[in-house]
Amino acid sequence: MTVGIDKIGFYTPQQYLDLIDLAHARQVDPNKYLIGIGQQQMAVADLDQDIVAMAANAAEEILTTADRQEIGLLIVATESGVDQSKAAALFVQELLHINNNIRALEIKEACYGATAGLQFAYDFVSLYPNQKALVIAADIARYGLQTAGEVTQGAGAVAMLVSKNPHILALEKESIYQSQNAGDFWRPNYSQQALARGKYSEELYLQMFTQIYQQADSVISKESLAALLFHIPFSKMGRKALQTLKTKISDVDYQRLLSRFEKSIIYGQTVGNIYTGSLYLSLLSLLENDDSLQDNERIALFSYGSGAVAELFFGHLQPHYRDYLNATEHRQLLDERQRLSVAEYEAIFKKQLVTDGSCQLIIPVRAAQHYLKKVDQHERFYQ
Repeated sequence: MTVGIDKIGFYTPQQYLDLIDLAHARQVDPNKYLIGIGQQQMAVADLDQDIVAMAANAAEEILTTADRQEIGLLIVATESGVDQSKAAALFVQELLHINNNIRALEIKEACYGATAGLQFAYDFVSLYPNQKALVIAADIARYGLQTAGEVTQGAGAVAMLVSKNPHILALEKESIYQSQNAGDFWRPNYSQQALARGKYSEELYLQMFTQIYQQADSVISKESLAALLFHIPFSKMGRKALQTLKTKISDVDYQRLLSRFEKSIIYGQTVGNIYTGSLYLSLLSLLENDDSLQDNERIALFSYGSGAVAELFFGHLQPHYRDYLNATEHRQLLDERQRLSVAEYEAIFKKQLVTDGSCQLIIPVRAAQHYLKKVDQHERFYQ
């Protein structure tokens, strides 16, 4: 019996900021964004699309009535949680009409959280093969207006249904991982914006990737990889990690991985940083934009979460996996977004939910199936 990703769903808010517009407003060369960090656009979330709403919207597209009854584990991975106590998964469970006989919880470890959730889901389905697990990565990256990290913001969610005999990617049992207490990125409870030591975070990311990849000799013949995917807060980060292998593998192998890497960053370059979901948006981008991949080929995925935890794991593409993707719908979702002016983006960024217990009704600017409807007496209500 194999266990892995049976379906993948994706959602991002229906508005974005073009980084050329941002560059002009911040009086910098646009190539600092387009080439320097390798990004083009970033999704902008209004108040109605918090991580709960985006998580539900991402999962809605992939779940059948039968799936909702067979799910026994629901995990939402996020570092943009809406409550210090109550798991976002409980809101999502209700919105999606998932049966009550489940374990529902939230995982936090920076951008690594969804990988932890995926590994827990693998173990769960291995123990209970007649049940399924739903893992959703949902985040809003915020660094503040006119800050160094502003250009690496974004918003979105990726939902993965994990089952036995999956249709998309069968996961392998073995992986390589490590953790260490590091101060490269954090967000105190009292802050709505993240804090980061950008250069140090990049160095730590590359250091942990290098160390883990060296350990992978005992698990994998690296030349057999069809693709190597990365956590990509911005595409230049993953590119630098891949470049560390240029002198360590054959040119043929490197060019193959580089070609697949270019396909894996297409979605992320227009959505921006979605923290826990960035690696899995990279996976989705590769699968939906690369026509050269073959059934049964092996791919590797490098997950990284500041603070810091990293893991390299592997999977095999399943026969006819393309039949179970929603590429047309995802491209349409991205193509139909509205382009914001810098002034409109800044106005949205400054919006806040009330914190005094009063009632705040939230009117969605753009239609979405699930959205935050109001906040009343410090409680969130979704439609």
